[in-house]
Amino acid sequence: MARVLTPRAEDFPRWYQDLIAKAKLADNGPVRGTMVIRPAGYAIWERMQAEMDTRIKAAGAENAYFPLFIPENYLKREAEHVEGFSPELAVVTHGGGKQLAEPVVVRPTSETVIGEFMAKWVDSYRDLPLLLNQWANVVRWELRPRIFLRTSEFLWQEGHTAHATREDARAYARRILHEAYEDLMVNVLGIPVVVGLKTSRERFAGAIATYTCEGMTGDGKALQLGTSHELGQNFAKAFDITYSSAEGGREHAWTTSWGTSTRMLGGLIMCHGDDNGLRVPPRLAPVQAYVMVVKEGEGVGEAAAKLRDALRDAGVRVALDDRTDTPFGRRAVDAELRGYPVRVEVGPRDLAAGNAVVVRRIDGTKAPTPVADVVGAVLAALDSDQQALHDEALAFRESRTTAVNTLAEAIEAAATGWAQVPWSAVGAEGEAEANGQGVTVRCLLRADGSVPDTEDEPDLVAILARSY
Repeated sequence: MARVLTPRAEDFPRWYQDLIAKAKLADNGPVRGTMVIRPAGYAIWERMQAEMDTRIKAAGAENAYFPLFIPENYLKREAEHVEGFSPELAVVTHGGGKQLAEPVVVRPTSETVIGEFMAKWVDSYRDLPLLLNQWANVVRWELRPRIFLRTSEFLWQEGHTAHATREDARAYARRILHEAYEDLMVNVLGIPVVVGLKTSRERFAGAIATYTCEGMTGDGKALQLGTSHELGQNFAKAFDITYSSAEGGREHAWTTSWGTSTRMLGGLIMCHGDDNGLRVPPRLAPVQAYVMVVKEGEGVGEAAAKLRDALRDAGVRVALDDRTDTPFGRRAVDAELRGYPVRVEVGPRDLAAGNAVVVRRIDGTKAPTPVADVVGAVLAALDSDQQALHDEALAFRESRTTAVNTLAEAIEAAATGWAQVPWSAVGAEGEAEANGQGVTVRCLLRADGSVPDTEDEPDLVAILARSY
């Protein structure tokens, strides 16, 4: 196949930008740091949304919507929160041709405005837990934007909940972390994530604990794909979210927030893409099977349409490409770039022999297949290739993760991948030293790989890496 992308090994960031452009996933917006998500990219995002929304609702949360504009004084009520977001805020000072009496902030996240309404809606312990989620856009003014990974405006879901006890809030934050985020990323996106606790230096502004899902990109760096936060009573006290307890007292609620965004699209590209383009996991793919007419004539078009219909009837998300006025080679390259898991190529020569060619994007194989067996072959390929893509990414992550004993060794290992080092060998001072060299503590784990409650637990393991 003709080279259309910069090879990953030659220049990984350039490869990433090439792929987004050539696969027609997105484009830069007219304002620096914004993006236009094109239909091919948005179709993948819609599938991510649908899968995530199902999991969030299964955890009991309900969707709502809150305003884009937030009074500036709301953010100032939680000092740590506004300090954490201050450099990224977009502030509106004029509206309707007049200077506003009070500036309004374009939401960077919605803890403050949702906290205001939680205070109105919660009165009794019977109103708890209050479990909310919204799908929205947010604005964080990025200095170094990169499409999908860091843009000044991006799409996401943000969940916000209020609970009667810290234990209940923690349990729910972790439920979302594992049952919604980790499950989606591993079993649908095919990305093997490490799930752990952020350090106090890295946690969300205003939170008492932040839990994260970290994926490894194809150049060995780390990418934060989703976070879930325990907010303690910080926002409840700032916004007076109180309730009457069963004993008759007045108590502050315990709140959480959690979010995933279009950054997952960037993670998908960087984790699974190869030098020929994107590779989309079958469970996620908007188009799982792409039936292609190689050349007109001899009943090819009719046979291709029948195969499309048979695949659709079998529950496969399928599309038909019969644009024979466009050279087949060009169309095949485009299909590779888009990462369709399976192509079914129907041409006169193969059809005369009773076959179509089944091409698998994940492993690159091409197999002449009897027309009557195509549906079964496609279903089998989709099933096995989902796991194969995950296993390939997991093997890569393991090959690029080095267990070390000292901070110096960890910083050195982070030049090519992830370092696994005792947290006691790093600590707050070592973390600051690593940050000065472009390396961050991605998360903390217990020795058995489970998620700790605090960074003060003994015998914790730290994952250090360079990141996007």
